[in-house]
Amino acid sequence: MTTPSSSLGASAYQRLEALRAYTDEPGKITRLYLSPSHIKSIDFIVDEMRNAGCDSVHVDALGTVVGRYEGKTSGLPALLIGSHIDTVVDGGAYDGALGVIAGIGVVEALHQKGERLDFAIEVLGFGDEENVRFPANLTSSRALAGTLDEAALDARDEQGISIREALTANGFDPSKMKSLKRDPKTVIGYVEIHIEQGPVLEAENLAVGVVTAINGATRWALTVKGEPGHAGTVPMNMRHDALTAASEMALAIERIGRAHETVVATVGRFQAYPGAVNVIPGEVRFSLDTRAPDDGLREKIVTMIETECKAIAARRHLSLRIEPLSSAKATPMASHMIAGLSDAIGRRQITPRLLPSGAGHDAMAMAALCPAGMMFVRCRGGISHSPLESMTESDCDTAIEVLLDFVRHFDPKR
Repeated sequence: MTTPSSSLGASAYQRLEALRAYTDEPGKITRLYLSPSHIKSIDFIVDEMRNAGCDSVHVDALGTVVGRYEGKTSGLPALLIGSHIDTVVDGGAYDGALGVIAGIGVVEALHQKGERLDFAIEVLGFGDEENVRFPANLTSSRALAGTLDEAALDARDEQGISIREALTANGFDPSKMKSLKRDPKTVIGYVEIHIEQGPVLEAENLAVGVVTAINGATRWALTVKGEPGHAGTVPMNMRHDALTAASEMALAIERIGRAHETVVATVGRFQAYPGAVNVIPGEVRFSLDTRAPDDGLREKIVTMIETECKAIAARRHLSLRIEPLSSAKATPMASHMIAGLSDAIGRRQITPRLLPSGAGHDAMAMAALCPAGMMFVRCRGGISHSPLESMTESDCDTAIEVLLDFVRHFDPKR
């Protein structure tokens, strides 16, 4: 149990530093869903919610910690504040955890003043946002939203253990998964605080920003086939080099992506075959990840990329195979949540900066249940999913003060 400090930021920092200790790899922060460290961190969050003044705290059938602070009367619909407490392997201390700790800080501030609102507040500590241990997607938040397919519980980790088995082994009852679905009438919104995981706010010297949408994404696997040949004997004008063609495609992808401010297009894998120093590459396989906050724009960009790559292959007399891997729609944040967060930031004499989220978050799942909003907090260098992940106590304080102001001005009838 931590001792509250003089400021919201200082108290949050104490809790975040204490949470850092829960890891399965000493010297690193590795807290995967339903691992021993995750189970211990659940107990820590339960204690902190109680210490902050939550009227009730429980852990649901999938391991989500739920702390409820009642409104002026018991049983009112709730504004949900949440994020996740799991991490990637060798991750950072703030990704996800900040949002849970911020919610605890808001409850603590209200409780210390004996302040009750026209709605309840529930702080949620999800456990399966990073999707690292199991090949599943936002399991715990989708369960609350009622969009989780029960078959997802059969996903297995590298040791062959399913989510269902891991839950049972830790004392949870996965058979109650369907009962976790919230009635939309009992919730009035969901808000999530998260480090930006990008460099925009730092570049503009802003502590916080408001998320407009979580980007939709299209992923492809592309294969370019040419003709391998001897590096010393085939003249340059007679080659069908798959590597130079694929390189031209990668540059075209970059050019198309850079021409649109809210679009990102990434070639993340690039493999040439046969991979010998004295052989002209006959085949190249590479990946494409295209993201945008607007699905129409993303589809337009994807079409442009496909047209350009096919033209390059035809001009060079090579074959091109495009294999779609996945496609996820964008998740717009609710307009009144964007406005409310922007107003709260403005009352702190900070210019509200609107920006999309290129990464996925629990807010994607929760938006299917209720109006969702997100606020980003500046992080050093835009670095995340890394031990170098860092933010200042001052920015943390600003973020929680803004969240508290947002909550106090929130209209439950919207």
